[in-house]
Amino acid sequence: MIGLSHYLTVAAILFTIGVLGIFLNRRNVILMLMAIELILLAVNINLVAFSAYLGDLTGQVLAMFVLTVAAAEAAIGLAILVIFFRRRGSIAVDDVNRMRG
Repeated sequence: MIGLSHYLTVAAILFTIGVLGIFLNRRNVILMLMAIELILLAVNINLVAFSAYLGDLTGQVLAMFVLTVAAAEAAIGLAILVIFFRRRGSIAVDDVNRMRG
């Protein structure tokens, strides 16, 4: 039987992979966005697991809000990347430091 500890373990593994993805990969912006999405997915798993364990719907409602924020973050982030790529020809994080204000 799958219990709460199994869900928390999966969420901890996904969160760790996301944090390592941000810290170890400082060159590719798309991979950094994917790592942030993994972190948000781990948070959603925790919210839904605790919500089901406690028999309360609050965690599931919060998970829906997190999904909304994640979708908006992905859409805006990718739009910024497309504009940045059209101007610079690259999406390397090192090129962001050279942007004019």
